[in-house]
Amino acid sequence: MAAAVILQPDVELWLQQQGVADSKALTHKKRQQLVPVIESASIDARIGWVSVRQIDRINILQASLKAMGQAVFRLSPQPTQCLVDGNQPIPELGIEQQTVVKGDQSVIAIAAASILAKVWRDTLMIRLARRYPGYDLESNKGYGSPKHLAGLQTLGPTRYHRRSFKRCQHSASPSTIFMDKSAL
Repeated sequence: MAAAVILQPDVELWLQQQGVADSKALTHKKRQQLVPVIESASIDARIGWVSVRQIDRINILQASLKAMGQAVFRLSPQPTQCLVDGNQPIPELGIEQQTVVKGDQSVIAIAAASILAKVWRDTLMIRLARRYPGYDLESNKGYGSPKHLAGLQTLGPTRYHRRSFKRCQHSASPSTIFMDKSAL
């Protein structure tokens, strides 16, 4: 899961004053509150995602970059420059890129995108928790908490688990593996 945003001119300071920061440093409630704030300050915001099968086939880094590229390609208007969280440019993007290591901690636009991606992914995990009880997805959002790992051991993986996740390879019925949050 990845997000891309085009911010209106001169809104970075205002977004920072509203509390926009690295999504990992914010509470669930604060991220939820910031989504409409970010959307109102954006010219456009889009999500990109890659399936668990693709992640298993191309690896998590390449899948993250692919999701980022999808999010950018969906933007309208198309940007002329892209700030990318991390140290890897997005392959075949076709526009100027600048990578920013830990960009979600230092660039408001990247932090805003990280919040949108995290809220979207967490919402998906909560929906999946209703369909797949026993993994505590509503609390752990798919990360390897003790309850999630116990669910894998007891119930086996769902079709939304990544086969490349080692804990799923040794679970009750290793047929598929879980989505992992990609970097923005």
